[in-house]
Amino acid sequence: MSGHRAGTPALAVAAFQPNALTLARRWRRLSKRQLAAATEVTAAAITQYELGQARPSAGVLGRMALALSLPPQFFAAGIPAPATPGHAHFRSLRATTQAERDQALAFGEIAWRVVDAVERYVRLPELRLPQLDLPEPATGGDIEAAASAARAAFGLGAEPIPHVTRLLEAHGVIVLTLPDVSDRVDAFSHWYGHRPFVFASTMKNDKARSRMDAAHELAHLLLHHDAEPGSQVLERQATAFASCFLAPAEALCEELPARLDFDRLHELKRRWGMSLKALVYRGHAMGVYRDHTYRRGMSLLAEWGYPEPGDLGPPESPSAVGQAFGLMAARGIGLDELAARVCMPVPLLQTVINAG
Repeated sequence: MSGHRAGTPALAVAAFQPNALTLARRWRRLSKRQLAAATEVTAAAITQYELGQARPSAGVLGRMALALSLPPQFFAAGIPAPATPGHAHFRSLRATTQAERDQALAFGEIAWRVVDAVERYVRLPELRLPQLDLPEPATGGDIEAAASAARAAFGLGAEPIPHVTRLLEAHGVIVLTLPDVSDRVDAFSHWYGHRPFVFASTMKNDKARSRMDAAHELAHLLLHHDAEPGSQVLERQATAFASCFLAPAEALCEELPARLDFDRLHELKRRWGMSLKALVYRGHAMGVYRDHTYRRGMSLLAEWGYPEPGDLGPPESPSAVGQAFGLMAARGIGLDELAARVCMPVPLLQTVINAG
């Protein structure tokens, strides 16, 4: 990563990387036309820069760096785009714009740059995820079996999972919270380099929701390796897996009340860390609640609104990246040194660290 010494626009031009410009533009959520207007070139010129068909002059690169709030050396850091096998799974493709999804994915790549640099100083947990496959088409029993296999691989037994986010981190998944770039981008997962990343939304201050989101994204990582995102079938499978993973049938079936006893369901909400809605859904999937009971329960919960009664406290939050930087700081490796290595301004670096 010797390219981080290219500290002036003139030196950065010689080592200019087209993918870095695309990354920066998407992170700042600027169109090519908007960036062109800010840098006194044409949108066609921006396209040529991003395709590697031309290099910007030192003056243009300096103006682009200013418009994108990044140092010139960011565009010549010698950091290739990470390998990204598979596709990112966004929960609600119709509810988000392409620009919002591009910005979220750009944050993921920026975070990968930081994590990759952190791993040069601190050893993060080794990636240890079970290898699972679903038949096509998959039945509810297949998904239940996959969730049971995952619980067995993680050594969970049949008890509630104390902290789903920390479980993922302990097995090598990088979990970060999304910065407040859009309240319409929900949790999503994607591979960057040799690690999977899960990005949690901070817009819903709900512990049960954060646990379900983490389990939902784990489902995509384990089951939907090469699948095209956006399919409602995949989303339903991930939701079903998450419910099975959080509360195995053999344990929960004995504990669920045969009727809609919400006092008892509140107790189970606290025990399993699942929402009342998820418990009623799970009870219906397991055959404890008939269709009419399920519909009545969902109707009542809809009347009560969101957030539902029985607050479980603050949502789960990641800690691995923040702890790793704490270890670096204890060794005298500060923000300035890490920022120089990844060629980012300190505030952007701090955004990533605060997310983990």
